[in-house]
Amino acid sequence: MRRARTARNLTLEEAADNLNEITGGATDASLLSAWETGRRRTGAKNRAGLCQLYRERPEVLFAHQDGEATSVLETSGTAVVVKVLTRWTDLIEAMVSVASSAREQLVVTGSRSREKAYLAAIETAVAQHPDLVHYRVLYGPPRHRTLADHLVRLLELRDPTARRNGVKTLHIGMVEPAAALERFFVASETQAVVPLPSFHGAEGFDCGVLLSREAAVGLVHHGREACASARPVETIEAVRALPVRHN
Repeated sequence: MRRARTARNLTLEEAADNLNEITGGATDASLLSAWETGRRRTGAKNRAGLCQLYRERPEVLFAHQDGEATSVLETSGTAVVVKVLTRWTDLIEAMVSVASSAREQLVVTGSRSREKAYLAAIETAVAQHPDLVHYRVLYGPPRHRTLADHLVRLLELRDPTARRNGVKTLHIGMVEPAAALERFFVASETQAVVPLPSFHGAEGFDCGVLLSREAAVGLVHHGREACASARPVETIEAVRALPVRHN
């Protein structure tokens, strides 16, 4: 992949910009570098875009990602599960902990968040740690007014067009509902929580799993790539224009 880029005399930044023109996403130079070195695997949409950009077959561009080498996560099995969360209060407490302890990266996915303590923890982390890079991936418009208001507060705290030490620190993107199934998790550089369907009945997601660093790093990459492929929603006006199902 790197040879294909350098053969066209493109920098990482230029290649990322060209890819985004094809996919409509928001891939940045650091993510493209991770794909080139094989530290991360490229998702289907960006694979198609890179094949178009470089005019090369996928088996050539992504041979270094699709070999037999396995990651620490792939060999660790159930060891990545730190704790099974069987109560709603434990789930929220763990999600708040992930958000509060994030210092480098914080990825949050889903369009149904409305727990005020959890959303407040995210806002506090963004406000208190200017080097923290926050990714919010929506799957369709916010289901609740509480989440829409939270997105506005994030945009009041940070300008997505600004850069800190050359790095964009706030990314908000929306995946169209028809493009992918909604998924729910919060992940930092050290831990992650994935809510699960209830163990106690047919309604809601009130249980979950707390995952270790190995899984958290993988989910951070998952969220970054999802955000890179999503439609940016990065102005207060754009957020307020989204339809909200429940007030």
